[in-house]
Amino acid sequence: MLSASRTAPVDRPLYRRPGLLRAVSPLALLLLWQIGSTSGWIPAKKLPAPSAVFEAGLEIYRSGQLGDALLVSGQRALYGFALGAVLALAFGVLAGLSKIGEYALDPPLQMIRTIPLFGLIPLFIIWFGIGEEPKVYLIALGVFFPLYLNTYSGIRQLDPKLLELGTALRLGLGERLRLLVLPGALPQILVGARQSLGIAWLSLIVAEQINASAGLGFVVNNAREFLRTDIVVFGLVVYSLLGLLTDSLVRLAERRALRWRPAVR
Repeated sequence: MLSASRTAPVDRPLYRRPGLLRAVSPLALLLLWQIGSTSGWIPAKKLPAPSAVFEAGLEIYRSGQLGDALLVSGQRALYGFALGAVLALAFGVLAGLSKIGEYALDPPLQMIRTIPLFGLIPLFIIWFGIGEEPKVYLIALGVFFPLYLNTYSGIRQLDPKLLELGTALRLGLGERLRLLVLPGALPQILVGARQSLGIAWLSLIVAEQINASAGLGFVVNNAREFLRTDIVVFGLVVYSLLGLLTDSLVRLAERRALRWRPAVR
């Protein structure tokens, strides 16, 4: 009976479902924003009403710019995240499992971590020009450190008996990583992935200010030149929705991958 009660799904009323509860505060802010704009409390030149922003979004969509911009920006974010994530996981595992890796890799990485990310933009332009490379590398660098730190911390916090088990079973390095180390550090790694995704979109916003000729940042910059505040705000809303979407995907993966934890539902 006890095990059945733990595994049986609980049907919650609609008003108590997490998805709906998480949507209440954004919808309330949206309503207050609309009321403030229509009543004149919020100047339209400073911050257009949500209805005006929605109309601007329809204008961009109907012109075909939105689809092209999302494709270009999505590719930049994907390439930058993939590059930063692969390096972060590799360096995190190396520093977390090896004393040599800890002493040789971690100190210089911690030094680089203290340098302001966006302060490196002039150096990236000198090194890589004004094409796609500095944009992708800037995103990758922003992605790298949260995921590296969480991977390193997750491995360091593993139960030593778990590693002793791998030795007792005579597992090879690859088997230890696949069966013991990465599954044990997975909760921390997923936290780092969520943080890295947020920084990836933040880095993309800044990266697309570097002489972008396409992408969502180009649309926003173009609108700024013509004082189209509604399109600028729409672009920022799209950035935020993309961040929310990717975070939700990681949360879904977290729930599926960590079903064994009682706290994860």
